[in-house]
Amino acid sequence: MTAADADAMPATAAAPEAAHEPAALRDAMHRVRQEVGKAVVGQDGAVTGLLIALLAGGHVLVEGVPGVAKTLLVRSLSRALGLDTKRIQFTPDLMPGDVSGSLIYDARTGEFEFREGPVFTNIVLADEINRTPPKTQAALLEAMEEHQVSTDGVTRPLPDPFLVAATQNPIEHEGTYSLPEAQLDRFLLKLIIDVPTRDAELDVLRRHAAGFDPRALAGVEAVVSADEIRAARRAVASVAVSDELLAYVVDLARATRESPSVLLGVSPRASTGLLAAAKAWAWLSGYSAITPDHVQTMVVPAWRHRVRLRTEAELEGVSVDAVLGSVLQQTRVPL
Repeated sequence: MTAADADAMPATAAAPEAAHEPAALRDAMHRVRQEVGKAVVGQDGAVTGLLIALLAGGHVLVEGVPGVAKTLLVRSLSRALGLDTKRIQFTPDLMPGDVSGSLIYDARTGEFEFREGPVFTNIVLADEINRTPPKTQAALLEAMEEHQVSTDGVTRPLPDPFLVAATQNPIEHEGTYSLPEAQLDRFLLKLIIDVPTRDAELDVLRRHAAGFDPRALAGVEAVVSADEIRAARRAVASVAVSDELLAYVVDLARATRESPSVLLGVSPRASTGLLAAAKAWAWLSGYSAITPDHVQTMVVPAWRHRVRLRTEAELEGVSVDAVLGSVLQQTRVPL
């Protein structure tokens, strides 16, 4: 989700309140955005995208050039949510056991015991995930899909809530490994972190001139508990969806598969992901049922990483975002 995506989101001022959803719970989520704003400037759309993924029970791929606060964004969100967080710096020599954990021989007892890897936490910051080989990338597949880790025939559940926020650099290719489609499909959203505007960058410099330390995150406080997050997720699950909106999501998905520029359209998992993201955004906006606007707003961040273009389309400079925009324009919107 970019700043433009955030601007395109439907207004919330006149949104109807659902009687069965406590307004305090929603207000707490909005306070999270305010807390993150104490450390990160000009990335409101990305903060909202991370919250949507958390509420929908999904994961996020954060893409941006170096130095645009990708890591700081995730760390600040973790601090504001009051959740346990661990960072994994993905490198070419990282092994799967370094992520999920491994069996360690205990000489005192003569037995093997399982030592948990950093994935056993609430929020996993997978820094530069495309710098590690596919074998290690795959160590996250079970954790992301089933929220568990299986080792030596034993299945161990991960904490709840659980979210993987992975970062990658879009312009550096040397020493990197592209994420396979199966891995990309596990991410609910792909958020693009743009270089900040002039005013936002000026604000960043003012903060640093005043002594701001991005490593300390001074001033960012926990304003939401894990219980509140779980309650918010239950509220999101109760957001109503009409059959017409379900059909609209299916029509959009089928349109991506039929586009002449597309080699690989979105999967049914992508359709369910879009629905979950739209419900989370609707609830966060104060609606008790999703509208076409909620679906349209989430199409690009929910599907941009799942569509593969034909080679000739790429050579002509066609972008995935542009194709999805065309799909939105050409698909009939339910009344």
